[in-house]
Amino acid sequence: MTDKYESPLSSRYASDYMLKLFSSDTRYKTWRRLWVSLAKAEKNLGLPITDEQIADLEKNIDNIDYECVKQREAEVRHDVMAHIYAYGIVAPSASGIIHLGATSCYVTDNADIVIYRDALLYLRNELKKVIANLADFAEKYKALPTLGYTHYQPAQLVTVGKRATLWMQDFVSDLEEIDFIIDNFKFLGCRGTTGTEASFVELFDGDTAKIDRMNELIAKDFGFEKKFAVCGQTYPRKLDSRILSTLSAIAQSAYRMANDIRLLQHDRQVEEPFEKNQIGSSAMAYKRNPMRSERICSLSRYLMADVANGAMTASTQWLERTLDDSANRRISMPEGFLCADAVLRLCQNVTDGLHVNEKIIAKTVSEYLPFIATENLLMEATKKGGNRQELHEIIRQCSMKATEEMKNGGSCDLLKYLSAEPKFGLEYEEMEKLLCPSLYIGRCAEQVDNFLKEVQPLIKDLERTAVEISL
Repeated sequence: MTDKYESPLSSRYASDYMLKLFSSDTRYKTWRRLWVSLAKAEKNLGLPITDEQIADLEKNIDNIDYECVKQREAEVRHDVMAHIYAYGIVAPSASGIIHLGATSCYVTDNADIVIYRDALLYLRNELKKVIANLADFAEKYKALPTLGYTHYQPAQLVTVGKRATLWMQDFVSDLEEIDFIIDNFKFLGCRGTTGTEASFVELFDGDTAKIDRMNELIAKDFGFEKKFAVCGQTYPRKLDSRILSTLSAIAQSAYRMANDIRLLQHDRQVEEPFEKNQIGSSAMAYKRNPMRSERICSLSRYLMADVANGAMTASTQWLERTLDDSANRRISMPEGFLCADAVLRLCQNVTDGLHVNEKIIAKTVSEYLPFIATENLLMEATKKGGNRQELHEIIRQCSMKATEEMKNGGSCDLLKYLSAEPKFGLEYEEMEKLLCPSLYIGRCAEQVDNFLKEVQPLIKDLERTAVEISL
């Protein structure tokens, strides 16, 4: 417990990996790695920097005196300058060449790019785990008939596995978006106060080839092949907007799946995992609330709303730089990633333990199957010489009677009403033979098989581990 506010994303929902990745310690150590990389590149290209100075910087990357930083920032009101000062104290031989030719955004923006790239790579793997769980589920239940719904009203039969592929397809689309962003991720490099690289033109005596080489070397140190062709002082905030849009897309898919599960759990057809000693309600001991799916929906709403921050920030960047992006990005970007992480962890947990109540599903199918079979009954009665239009009217009238009976608490006796109609021409037993659910699921099992063939390469060799979540 603490007497200060903590973000629930930090204290309850996000993974240890993501919390560490977005920690201040990771951020500031990345700043120091960037300063080391800059010094190395400048030395290799002929600037008067020694091996000893670089060694001094390297051995002190993790040696951050945060109290010193705090005191210095209180004096100078500038976080980057405070960190440069503290770095220079522990690496005194290099204090004069730290940050040479750079501006603050060299470390702040490039560090963000590195962290966001690593976060996306992590989320990519977490997303694949959800897809893999759903693939197993779809395969297991690919031929289990269940009532389909349109407008949340009973419709034609589908299968439990086929329905899961609809959720999977959304998540696969999100995976494609993440892959696109990762494949097109670009590094900022060291570009100067307005993106003109003027300070490096001076440092390298006009040799612009050395400037390009310097940026290539720094980018390579952090695993980037591509760099922004042009920029102002910062990298284009369109990148942030694109990232948050992709995270929002994951939230949309997660919400859709979790909401479906909540509806199905209300009908007792499917249930999310429920622990042996879990309490569903403080007042109603019998309750089994779909709290994990509800939490997925709740967090997903936050994430879908967070995307507006990236769009507004990207649209309001004045000329070469304005600082009104900074405070917003400090919140919206890390919280967006942590929220996406939390949503995917919950999705993994739910999809890994999703329970299907097959007898309830069979009972529901049986209740509505006579209505679903009416087209086949119509065709069979037509084969026996009946008039298609007259037969259709008989089915309509009998269906209304059967529906009315159901609304008054009775069972569906459509076949009883139809068999009592001489013009329909079919006996009760003849019609009953047509009430086999597998006759009405179309190509569901085949569609699942075909889709899983597309998905399997995406999740091949994936290491899957059970995810424990806080209740």
